[in-house]
Amino acid sequence: MGTNLNDASRWLVVPGLGISFQTSDLAKLGLIMYVARLLSKKQEQIKEFKATFVPIMLPVIIICGLILPANFSTAAVLFATCLLLMFVGRINLKYLLAFIGTGIVLFAIFILIAINLPEDAQKSLRIYTWKKRVENFRDNDVKSSSNFQVNQAKIAIATGGISGKGPGKSTQRNFLPHPYSDFMYAFIIEEYGLVIGGVGVMFLYLLLLFRTIRIATKTTSTFGAFLALGCCFLLIFQAMINMAVSVNLIPVTGQPLPFVSKGGTSVMFTGIAIGIILSVSRGLEKETEKVIDGHS
Repeated sequence: MGTNLNDASRWLVVPGLGISFQTSDLAKLGLIMYVARLLSKKQEQIKEFKATFVPIMLPVIIICGLILPANFSTAAVLFATCLLLMFVGRINLKYLLAFIGTGIVLFAIFILIAINLPEDAQKSLRIYTWKKRVENFRDNDVKSSSNFQVNQAKIAIATGGISGKGPGKSTQRNFLPHPYSDFMYAFIIEEYGLVIGGVGVMFLYLLLLFRTIRIATKTTSTFGAFLALGCCFLLIFQAMINMAVSVNLIPVTGQPLPFVSKGGTSVMFTGIAIGIILSVSRGLEKETEKVIDGHS
């Protein structure tokens, strides 16, 4: 039902403004807020199946299921984030493992049925796109036009070397239609080198994860801790997938690099996620000030 851009229907156009809006970004943040809220409210019943696991997992299944047909990678990132957040929130591990196992079996059955459907049906379900991406990743044919973007990213990384070509001096980005999104990490390495561009950018994301964990462990607000961790996990998973695609560790997906890739809705909701983490941090700072004032 959405507007088709780059062979995917993931956007709605705001009437009268002509601005495209990716609804999955709103769904991601809303679902993380919901899971964090229920985990904080149900801590006394956290090990119970009907009282806690079902009310949390049911919306996760519905939202990820709605996102899945148009955007598999976003659904997978959101689902993994929710599972990790539930694990941190002390949900019974046997329920999580049983659900993951059941989900893998059902998804495998769905894929086996879908790949035997007619090609038109596969394209409508985006199964054809998934299959082609996995085949291109498996075959790794440098002469194939389907691997053009991946090959350009490899050339960018190889020619960037240890020290890089210098800011703004990338040449391979001129060959791609969207160098500022999916393969941004490869061109950062080309310009800034493996040490500063490659390891340096990854270190910044890991630093964000470390600082968020510090905030979550120190705050007295259970809801704030879960919410900050959920927002951070989303950003980190998304970044790691983008970087893995750029260096050809996994098949191509459509995940942008947070804070770096060009985007509209993605940039806006990334900013909101960071704002939430900073808000939790600010609350912790106020708690510390009250303790200090009380002692003085």
